[in-house]
Amino acid sequence: MDQNLLIVGGLGLVFFGALAYILLAPTNKDRAKKRLQTLDSTKRARRAAGGSTAEANSRDRRRKLTEALAKIENQNKELKKKKRVSLSQRLEQAGLQITPKQFYIGSVVAAVLFAFIGFVSGQKLWVTGLLFVVGGLGAPNWFVGFAKARRQKKFADEFSNAIDVIVRGVKSGLPVNECLKIIAAEAPKPVCEEFYQLTEGIRIGLSLEQALARMYERMPLQEVSFFGIVLMIQQKTGGNLAEALSNLANVLRGRKLMEGKIKALSAEAKASAMIIGALPFLVMGAVKLSSPDYLQPLFTEKVGNLILIGAGLWMGLGVFVMSKMIKIKV
Repeated sequence: MDQNLLIVGGLGLVFFGALAYILLAPTNKDRAKKRLQTLDSTKRARRAAGGSTAEANSRDRRRKLTEALAKIENQNKELKKKKRVSLSQRLEQAGLQITPKQFYIGSVVAAVLFAFIGFVSGQKLWVTGLLFVVGGLGAPNWFVGFAKARRQKKFADEFSNAIDVIVRGVKSGLPVNECLKIIAAEAPKPVCEEFYQLTEGIRIGLSLEQALARMYERMPLQEVSFFGIVLMIQQKTGGNLAEALSNLANVLRGRKLMEGKIKALSAEAKASAMIIGALPFLVMGAVKLSSPDYLQPLFTEKVGNLILIGAGLWMGLGVFVMSKMIKIKV
């Protein structure tokens, strides 16, 4: 009897234990949920770690970009502070293969030639002196400025094509220095001259930043400044150089297109300014032909000379103001 009770009691304990296990033990679904939660938490942790790394890289890239831009901006400010350009730099910017000494000799020759023309034509002493000053100071400097502007215009017209050469070379696997050498050898003047000096500066040991700064001194254009900024940012922070230079070439072409549109729209104003500026001389010539003695006191009397000088200064001021009004910088 006692043995039967023990057997019944043991079976009862086993039964209640199994029932408790069935009721209290977690199901497969709960286990699956826990596994999914564990995997999800692991993925989130990995994403957070990867996101923090990407964010750190992005912050580092932005910091390098800011430092590069600040450095380039400081260099441009220093160059702008040096407003007075030396004569040798002006001659170099104009592409003239002469020394300052030769320039001064040419200025003296031009001054003597202008004064000789005034003396031979029978002008008064002050007119001859004015011609001497114009020949010595005005004409040579005007010629250098004209040559400089013409050279810069040619460079700006061909510069976007030179950038396209770099883009194609970089896409085909060539290093940047080799692309610069190709431009220095095959591009038209004056682009080939400037890039030749750029590559020579790099060859003798200058850094790319220093070589670009000297290139900007020789060719002080915004296009060259943009080109230097793109190369320096790519060197400091990395990135797709071909895409950046391609975008720069498109921007430069867009600037040229806008400049052409502005010239077309302002052509009427320029023609009006030229007509207004030529009217006094045309009227004076007509009066001189119809009544030769009517304007003679302006050239023979002292008061007439002062009137002519005042009229010339006033007219020159008007032409200067009109030229500034119709000139729009892109």
